[in-house]
Amino acid sequence: MHWKKIASKYISKHKYFNAKEDICEMPNGHLVNPYYVVELPNCVCAVAITEDDKIVMVKQYRHPIEQIIYELPGGFIDENEPPEKAIQRELLEETGYSFTSVQHLGRVAANPGILNNFTELFLLTGGKKTTQQKLDDNEQIEIILLPINEVKQLLKNNEIVQALHVSCLYYGLNYLK
Repeated sequence: MHWKKIASKYISKHKYFNAKEDICEMPNGHLVNPYYVVELPNCVCAVAITEDDKIVMVKQYRHPIEQIIYELPGGFIDENEPPEKAIQRELLEETGYSFTSVQHLGRVAANPGILNNFTELFLLTGGKKTTQQKLDDNEQIEIILLPINEVKQLLKNNEIVQALHVSCLYYGLNYLK
């Protein structure tokens, strides 16, 4: 029961996202005008576990919610980059850690009512600090290494609010059982 796209026009084009206004026809003939879509590149995030069984978390300020929050490392997948390479690159850039094992856990859509992208979820193990952070100009990331039980407590206390990362932790911690 797909909708038929009648027309589409971009209302904003940006380095990190595009916004467009579509006109769609539902299967029953009803026109949806306008329907707004935000296009984003696909993303990756990971439950990344060090050699001594600590989860690599990060803390950073997120301007849209005006809070410093706990997150998992991750980011956008570059054009034509395999997700498995993207997560390893992002972890190295954001944390300086390299990992011996990469396990794909699945994919989720953050808000498919308006966003068109997916986030690929991973579990990485055997982490070891191999280099310094190489952050983008707009990044200020504090690396936090936490035992698995402390991360579970943060989840239980609703102290990890980034929904995609909560999903990744759910799948990653269940995979480890």
